Amino acid sequence: MMRFGLFPFIFSTFISSALGAPNKNEWQIVWADEFAGTGHPDPKKWGYESGFVRNAEKQFYTTKKLKNARLENGHLVIEGHREFSAAAHLPNTPSKKLPKIEYTSASLHTKGLASWKFGKIEVRAKLPKGQGVWPAIWTLGVNIPQVGWPSCGEIDIMEFVGKGPEEIHGNAHFRQHGKHASDHKTCKTKDIWQDFHTYSIEWDAKFIHFTFDGKRYHSFRVAKAKTLSGNPFHKPHYLILNLALGGTWGGKIDNSIFPIRYLIDYVRVYQKK
Repeated sequence: MMRFGLFPFIFSTFISSALGAPNKNEWQIVWADEFAGTGHPDPKKWGYESGFVRNAEKQFYTTKKLKNARLENGHLVIEGHREFSAAAHLPNTPSKKLPKIEYTSASLHTKGLASWKFGKIEVRAKLPKGQGVWPAIWTLGVNIPQVGWPSCGEIDIMEFVGKGPEEIHGNAHFRQHGKHASDHKTCKTKDIWQDFHTYSIEWDAKFIHFTFDGKRYHSFRVAKAKTLSGNPFHKPHYLILNLALGGTWGGKIDNSIFPIRYLIDYVRVYQKK
């Protein structure tokens, strides 16, 4: 878990007072990004995934490309584009074997920069609308290089799939009896892409509670993920914000939607005093 000195404590106290923590007597902000300014996201807080990463998704995640990830009007803009090229910058790849790119997007993470065990993670965002969009707010255990997925644990604070009904998804992934297991629930919505909404979890040693605009719609009992080697939800996780396109869940992509924007107003992480 991260350690904080005097300055972050003063900063978190100020932010908690100015922005209104969920309960000032119980929570204090330990990490936040309000996405002020312009240009690239803060490199002290965010890194990037790169390339074709998972789930047979169609987008190529770019690194430090303003077209796909930038600060603008007080928001983090993650923008998907339809653009054709070859992944020429992939190292040690013969030109004849370079993957063809049809879509680009971005996936930002705090891996190696910030991680937390327990607390409240709150993100205010405006989701994109369209067939094939798959925006998400989620976490992975920092020990994924050592134990792999799903043994590291995954918390899906929010997933939205444009091809499906108007609902968001909250989920926990883990390994149980040697196999992948999950605990999932949906929250029905209407015209969710028309405005900003708040997606959050409250996470402690016993439960992960999922909320939408402050209303709880799912509670996962952490003990379900207990194994002989420990519980992945009793260990630190890092945060990921991404806009996927197509893939195993996103489905067919409507090419008329591009460019498509996923806007994040803020990310705030609280822990109990």
